[in-house]
Amino acid sequence: MTDTRARGHRVVVTGLGMITPVGHTVAESWEALLKGVSGLGPVTLFDATPFASRIGCEVKNFEPSQRLDRKEAKRTDRFAQFALWATDEAWKDSGLDAAKEDVSRIGVIIGSGIGGFQTLEDQHTTLVQKGQGRVSPFVIPMLISNMAAGLVSIRLGVKGPNMAIVTACASGAHSIGEAARIVERGDADVMVAGGAESTLTPFGYAGFCNMGALSTRNDAGAAASCPFDARRDGFVMGEGGGIVVLESLEHAQARGARIHAELIGYAASGDAHHMTAPDPEGTGAALAMRNALADARVTPAELGYINAHGTSTQLNDKGETMAIKIVLGEHARKVPISSTKSMTGHMLGAAGAVEAVVSIRALETGLVPPTANYEVPDPACDLDYVPNKAREVKAKVAMSNSFGFGGHNAVLVFRSWPN
Repeated sequence: MTDTRARGHRVVVTGLGMITPVGHTVAESWEALLKGVSGLGPVTLFDATPFASRIGCEVKNFEPSQRLDRKEAKRTDRFAQFALWATDEAWKDSGLDAAKEDVSRIGVIIGSGIGGFQTLEDQHTTLVQKGQGRVSPFVIPMLISNMAAGLVSIRLGVKGPNMAIVTACASGAHSIGEAARIVERGDADVMVAGGAESTLTPFGYAGFCNMGALSTRNDAGAAASCPFDARRDGFVMGEGGGIVVLESLEHAQARGARIHAELIGYAASGDAHHMTAPDPEGTGAALAMRNALADARVTPAELGYINAHGTSTQLNDKGETMAIKIVLGEHARKVPISSTKSMTGHMLGAAGAVEAVVSIRALETGLVPPTANYEVPDPACDLDYVPNKAREVKAKVAMSNSFGFGGHNAVLVFRSWPN
């Protein structure tokens, strides 16, 4: 595909924030990922004994009161708490001060695949056991998926474009891509964008277990999440949040901002195949990848790193491998690819945002995190997945893939800065 869109404002990344099962900050999470540290363990947030899958990647030792007052925390679902937490870090990292900005030119897009699952589950139990009069008056604003974006805009006091994108596991990546489009066309100078999710609940596990999506290798320890490995049998549920601050290059340079990377490409596509299974030929994912590279105006040979969707499911990993081959041709065997879900688990609507941050850090540091637990090669997955050890890779361009139930595909392409 040849990109014929008129070029608007260049979009750069000036702030990074995340909270993951392996760290409460970007620095903590990045260090853990480079070391191959896993966040996987027995589920502790509820009694998982009755479930086929009893493992997960929880955010550990999370105390929302460290950044939210007690009343605010009590009225905020865990997924939105993650969004606020990661935004605090990203906003501070950007150096922006809303008091010195035109707040009508600063917006927010934060996605979530499901939203306030814990709130919905808890309050339904209250309804059944105690009656309608005991249901919290905050139940609706606590559970709706757009509330993370709403709360972030309130917290920052910004009044620009404000919305949420719900595309399952692609929500975070779509949010960043669409936020970039807003900046590119000049509708905002700054966008806070990303994703947040928390679905480690009995209801969440019942649903995912009964559809056969989760790994049941409960005794395998951290090795249960093994993307592209022949032993893979399903994803491991994760939770967390990832946020980036995007700005027009002009705005960032005018205030002397530090720039982490430039977002040079974005594309979205649909599989038009199945509610939960990806296109087995990888054509939908390949379309998004090809179009994102065209949007970035880079050739496959310029691509230096791919952070794969890599869920540790049979169908995704095989299909994504096929899609990479379709788009990159011979270069597919030369580019390092890794799935950090091998350590964080699958954070659903937060995954694409967290993995965008990981891709940016790879460009900044010249280091690529590994695909942990890669031990038994699968003939259908025969590319370079950076097995088990981080690698020094002086990449200038990185791609981050995200694919969601419903056949939603989102691909982001970043270039190192300065470029």
